[in-house]
Amino acid sequence: MSINRPEPFVTARLDALPLEAGYAQEMAAVLIDPALHTYMGGAPEDEDTLRTRYERQSAGSPDPAERWWNWVLRARGEGRLVGYVQATVHGPRAEVAWVVGTGWQGRGYAKEAAKGLVAYLLDGGEVRTVVAHIHPGHAASAAVASAAGLSPTDEWEDGEVRWRVDAPDL
Repeated sequence: MSINRPEPFVTARLDALPLEAGYAQEMAAVLIDPALHTYMGGAPEDEDTLRTRYERQSAGSPDPAERWWNWVLRARGEGRLVGYVQATVHGPRAEVAWVVGTGWQGRGYAKEAAKGLVAYLLDGGEVRTVVAHIHPGHAASAAVASAAGLSPTDEWEDGEVRWRVDAPDL
């Protein structure tokens, strides 16, 4: 893992590629369905808005104690982008999220990507705890978190349940 920029990682079917502004056009089409934003909030962004956001995210956090690591997900068998994963890293803790476009849901891509992301983070040695915040009504996202090794806690933040996994003690 690089301090400022994540390295690519792979899973059985996906290539997780570090975010670049050049992915905005393809990702705008992946994220176009308003239903995708039911639990994550907001609305679909057009290519220009997404490109601006990707430029800002790729530049990194203005807070030197925080790192923004973002990847787009390319399904190798389809040769196209299908979603993204992200981690906001604060020292030994990473807050993660994943999104797979509605056209590619139901194929196991989110579970595969989240498992790969958690493994990438915990295997790097620096991150010791991974957390995700999941809306209590979003059963699919809870299933993804569980598949990635996270468990729900009794903690809530902004109406969402905090899920967590810690690196095993060596």
